[in-house]
Amino acid sequence: MRGIPAQRIEQRIQASSTHSRPLPSGGLFPIYFKALHSIGAVEMLAHRMAWSMVFLLIVMTARRQWKWLGPVLRDRRLLARFAASAVLLSANWGIYIWAVNDGRIVEASLGYFINPLVNVLFGMAFLHERLRPVQWIAVTIAALGVLWLTWVNGAPPWISLALALTFGGYGLLRKTASLGALEGLTLETMLLCPVALLYLFFLSSHGGSGFAQASPGVKLLLAAAGPVTAVPLLLFAAGARRIPLSMLGLIQYVTPTLQLLIGVMIYQEFFGHNQLIGYGAI
Repeated sequence: MRGIPAQRIEQRIQASSTHSRPLPSGGLFPIYFKALHSIGAVEMLAHRMAWSMVFLLIVMTARRQWKWLGPVLRDRRLLARFAASAVLLSANWGIYIWAVNDGRIVEASLGYFINPLVNVLFGMAFLHERLRPVQWIAVTIAALGVLWLTWVNGAPPWISLALALTFGGYGLLRKTASLGALEGLTLETMLLCPVALLYLFFLSSHGGSGFAQASPGVKLLLAAAGPVTAVPLLLFAAGARRIPLSMLGLIQYVTPTLQLLIGVMIYQEFFGHNQLIGYGAI
């Protein structure tokens, strides 16, 4: 990108991954969002965007790291790319929040089991990455697990596929982005925040704000959505630029495994023999 040397960008990526500490990871998000069940999914999404912006503004100001913004705002192609990644990110957040609070944690976890397969396919299709024979075998077995679950359910798992495709597309765009992890996430959040604030203002002016009627504990949890959201995404964006997308996909099975265990063992969601076969293959 014009105005920002590649070496400085890489240094910023390294700084983000070195100094960021992983707070609650994506695998623990079901517990977090279940604690906020009194807030509507769309309102929760808007708060997540708004508080993420507050957190990132504090971080960027503390680091005095705003010089990149001027050149970026003059680059229409870059803004369009990050607008696309922001849309995919917000869609992924919204679908996941709704699924968790609708008692579909297990189905949502399947989306993140499928996501590595999407990453592998995107890596091959768009980045010309190649798999070794053993990796092909692993991917084929996992794909058969997805097809099995589709067959026994009688229909494609639409929630799971939507989560996989939106986050896979987000990972692809961040993999090829010319901004570092911190700058990129800040730009995405800046693009999303005005819409979120308008929606929250609309709710408040029409007496429909769940935040206004929530307990102090719930309000605190909503405010914590900033660091809880931003830190894992910063680490993901930094990692996506450092390793092959296909490898990134294969190590991403930790998060859905934790989500699956939480859904079954804590929230008692259904998980029968057919699901065991499909998830076992994956």
